Amino acid sequence: MPEPVRNTIERLDRPSAYYLGRNKKRKFNRDHVGREDRERTPEDTEDPLKDATTLYVGNLSFYTTEEQIHELFAKCGEIKRLVMGLDRFNKTPCGFCFVEYYNHQDALDCMKYIGGTKLDERIIRTDLDPGFQEGRQYGRGKSGGQVRDEYRDEYDPGRGGYGRAIAEERLKEEEEYGRGR
Repeated sequence: MPEPVRNTIERLDRPSAYYLGRNKKRKFNRDHVGREDRERTPEDTEDPLKDATTLYVGNLSFYTTEEQIHELFAKCGEIKRLVMGLDRFNKTPCGFCFVEYYNHQDALDCMKYIGGTKLDERIIRTDLDPGFQEGRQYGRGKSGGQVRDEYRDEYDPGRGGYGRAIAEERLKEEEEYGRGR
């Protein structure tokens, strides 16, 4: 039997690594007794992203406005809804959003043409999303923002300076040893 042909590029409408990892059944889950549950592969299940019209947009600056995002993403198709990601406590933008189009092809075009481009001097990341649900617009970090911003140790002015955990450590050190470093 000849070896199957492999593509050199990946499909744009494939499920993201985040989405696959989140929905993966645990290897040692004892709740499922039957072997057929464990032997099921991701190809056996229905792909929730095959007709997805929503995009997750990440790595945005905290200062990027809805108008800037709408202006850029409207170039790929008519936008149905745009939801900014907010800090859970302060209700300020925290670097991500959801863009919903009217059809799947517009979302794919957006991933192809806009994903990886710069907006506010930051390279943005786009990924298909199974659909926005209320509550997902808030950051999941301890301080209300995104988890990745909690422990960032380099200074990033577009995302609020140092990570919050690192900034707190620096403040404690300054109080303990003084400001003269």
